[in-house]
Amino acid sequence: MKLEGLDHIALSVRDVERSVQWYVEVLGLERQHEGAWDGVPKFVGQGATGIALFPLRALENSLGQANPVRVLHFALRADRENFQRAQNELKAREIDFHFEDHGIAHSIYFCDPDGHKLEITTYEL
Repeated sequence: MKLEGLDHIALSVRDVERSVQWYVEVLGLERQHEGAWDGVPKFVGQGATGIALFPLRALENSLGQANPVRVLHFALRADRENFQRAQNELKAREIDFHFEDHGIAHSIYFCDPDGHKLEITTYEL
């Protein structure tokens, strides 16, 4: 497979609107994909770089503590042909993944050996 680059990083944040405002005002990023996904997550970015901001969820981790603010996953972008190649490669290596149709993009999700969640996404539907 051939990837085009990092598409976005997904972050959980305490206050989504406050974070959107911060990334727009401080870093000069722009709101993107307004109205997509029923407003969750909120996207900010510029050019080919994006940040997806998700609300922090009050879930407990294995230690019985609330999950901290953290990176949820990172997404790599591919064209349609290499999106298909990525799926074939993962199947050949017996790496489990799942597909999601996000309306404006298609994505597959899987984990690395340490459990970090990765996404490969294409906007070529």
